[in-house]
Amino acid sequence: MHTRLCDLLGITHPIVNAPMAGPAKADLAAAVSEAGGLGLIGGSSGDPEWLRQQIKATRERTSRPFGVGFISSFPGLDGLVAVAIEEGVAVIAHSFADPTPYVPAAHAAGILVLAQVQTVAQAVQAAAAGVDAIAAQGVEAGGHTGTSSATLPLVPAVIDAVGDIPVIAAGGIADGRGLAAVLILGAEGAWIGTRFAVSRESAGSEWGKARVVAAGTDDTVLTKVYDLISGSPFPAGIADHVLQNRYTRTWHGREAELLQERTAWRARLEQASQQGDAELAAVRAGNVAGLIDAVEPAGDILRRIIAEAEAILRRRPAEVLG
Repeated sequence: MHTRLCDLLGITHPIVNAPMAGPAKADLAAAVSEAGGLGLIGGSSGDPEWLRQQIKATRERTSRPFGVGFISSFPGLDGLVAVAIEEGVAVIAHSFADPTPYVPAAHAAGILVLAQVQTVAQAVQAAAAGVDAIAAQGVEAGGHTGTSSATLPLVPAVIDAVGDIPVIAAGGIADGRGLAAVLILGAEGAWIGTRFAVSRESAGSEWGKARVVAAGTDDTVLTKVYDLISGSPFPAGIADHVLQNRYTRTWHGREAELLQERTAWRARLEQASQQGDAELAAVRAGNVAGLIDAVEPAGDILRRIIAEAEAILRRRPAEVLG
């Protein structure tokens, strides 16, 4: 299996791990890159020196290409981006903001720029900015995602809108069936979050991983009830895809009331995260939670997805076309 994304990024398999804040640290990025995909560090989880150490730790674990991804709506990004450029990572990915200001400096340093988008309009903007690839993220994705378009219609619409720029599908992909489906849509690869968040190398909590393994496809909700408490600076049109629990069932749809108790709930949610209380703390996951039944090494996950997709793409056309 080989696509234009493999040529662009210098990778063997057209799979990128989402640069999830929290789970995607050096261990996960290195494991994905070593298995032939593109590993991305979630670069918005710490300060510049922390990021520099994460990049160095990844480099100690793999000689293959890897990169750093940012939640680009967050303040104080310039110092973090500067570290990624100074360290000469292969790729910098931007999400939740116009990537235009970040492209020239990265390209001047020989670094590729990926942009994650949730709408066709954002994809057109990213293409005009000169990014090298675009990840089209549907509402099925875990964690922070858009609220309007699902992956199935968004990916081909973005492909039609951005010309020759390679498009990566994000949201709702956890196995070879998902990868095969988005390749048929015309995507050049898959950007995978939840499945890699539930891997051995993920830096996410073990109690959170166990909660995802136990969850089903219908057990998630798109909500703002955690961001309202934390004050996370995500733009309009972005919600948080999490597993339903007692907290979401109580407050989703009652956001105005929740804001009145913001201070008290901030302390309660921080304590819940420290104690592993999944009935209050956020466990971010997409609908693919229902397809995940074990915590496994990231390399094994990637290789199985590729093998399954190859088998489907060889077998299914003959079954359908006769």
